[in-house]
Amino acid sequence: MNRRDFIQQASIAAGAFIIPVLTPGGRLVASEVLLEPGLDVNIKKRLADAGLNAATAKGASYADIRIGRYLNQFVITREDKVQSIVNTESYGIGVRVIVNGCWGFASLGEAKTETEVAKTAEIAVAIAKANAKLLAEPVQLAAQKGFGEVSYKTPIIKNLFEVPIKEKVDLLMAVNGAAQKNGADFVNSQLFMVNEQKYFASTDGSYIDQDIHRLWPTFTVTGIDKASGQFQTRNSLGTAKAMGYEYLESKPADRITGRKTTLFNSRYDMIDDATLAAVQVKEKIKAKSVEPGKYDLVLDPTHLRLTIHESVGHATELDRVLGYEANFAGTSFATMDKWKSKNFNYGSKIVNFFADKIQPGSMGAVGWDDEGVKSKKWDLIKDGILVNYQATRDQVHMIGETESHGCSYADSWNSVQFQRMPNVSLAPQKEKLSFEEMIKDVKKGIYIVGYGSFSIDQQRYNFQFGGQLFYEIKNGEIVGMLKDVAYQSNTQEFWNSCVKICDDSDFRVEGSFFDGKGQPSQSSCVSHGSSTSRFDGANVINTARKV
Repeated sequence: MNRRDFIQQASIAAGAFIIPVLTPGGRLVASEVLLEPGLDVNIKKRLADAGLNAATAKGASYADIRIGRYLNQFVITREDKVQSIVNTESYGIGVRVIVNGCWGFASLGEAKTETEVAKTAEIAVAIAKANAKLLAEPVQLAAQKGFGEVSYKTPIIKNLFEVPIKEKVDLLMAVNGAAQKNGADFVNSQLFMVNEQKYFASTDGSYIDQDIHRLWPTFTVTGIDKASGQFQTRNSLGTAKAMGYEYLESKPADRITGRKTTLFNSRYDMIDDATLAAVQVKEKIKAKSVEPGKYDLVLDPTHLRLTIHESVGHATELDRVLGYEANFAGTSFATMDKWKSKNFNYGSKIVNFFADKIQPGSMGAVGWDDEGVKSKKWDLIKDGILVNYQATRDQVHMIGETESHGCSYADSWNSVQFQRMPNVSLAPQKEKLSFEEMIKDVKKGIYIVGYGSFSIDQQRYNFQFGGQLFYEIKNGEIVGMLKDVAYQSNTQEFWNSCVKICDDSDFRVEGSFFDGKGQPSQSSCVSHGSSTSRFDGANVINTARKV
């Protein structure tokens, strides 16, 4: 890369104020490139076979190859201006092998010949042989049947990259305009779009071609009280989805305005949400500052998804539990001894968490994981008891299982696949329970919508969470807005205080687009589903007051 290209790419990434948008080997491209079909599946199979044959010829007992093409488009705006439009493409292969009981990995960008792929496989074998000299315990890989030639595609109606840039810019300008028209002083909005074209082949006999699409529409609205200098913000209550552009083209069928928010499952009206946000930031400025103390919390799925993510999702990753992974907030309190006891009380009896990679529209939904394991669903917490973890092919023997959970993922062709969080969701209550019925006996409570700032300790135990919108509940009714709210607890205490969960009519799946893990860091997408839930006796603090 020359200096001019480096400066150009760095400035665009900085303007997007997110994690770097280019993986190693990636390049900025014209938007038309995102519509090019890429390699034919038959060519991918020939390349894969060349690598697999080369690896086994050099002594590999197992090998897999991932041929990946990763496309990204980010549209970033502020008020009446487009700040940046980023199109990137990254293509290459990653080869993983087991030799003498040890892993080896090598990758190559822009690999398009069988000779190049074979050479990369031979390098992976050489690395495995070198690593094996220091091996303490050989890899135990769970058996996996081959699926032959199969494919999966995210069910979409309208390809994100076929929609003209102008149409996307016009949408964001309309979002910004609606917010400003209704009193917002500042507003920025973004569309993040990803297409992962992934081909997996292994010596087990699988040739898996997948076409994954994901979208995240988001914005931040700011309101200022010029007399006092106070300001408040409200972020989008939309969520990331594994869908096409149709997600943004229809009004949601289940919009509920009575709770002063926009709820949806399969469609999102971004303009409507921005309009509402502009009104709500003005309300937040005038809202009463919360009095610290004990409150019953009623948590909307737009908020609860982050609490689930941090206190359950990451805490039940087996590599964290074992101490193999400690990046991004450490290991986990949910250690093996607690699981082995078969009676560790993670939450109350109505708390049931399940992991899955199959839920339509969810960010984690794929046909097969990056180890060629068919996607599935399994329990993590049953009737409040810790019953399982998230594990990959080389981990499941540690928890007495013989079949991988199918939650391996790599964010690029040049990244080693490892255990990544599937969708982790809180099951709804089976008995019918509406929001109104849930709060009717709450004497002193707070209803929280949207996720905000948070912190959690190095074992996923002690934490503090904020939110976007806070409503005071008195004697079973919402009586007004609050601000400066955060709650503190620990994971076990918090989930044991869960006393009610709304039924499946309120169940919503909320997505996270950039979930970091690992070192070197990788970013993945994941969703968390829940219905509105109630937690009694929570410790609420005032974030604006000095201690």
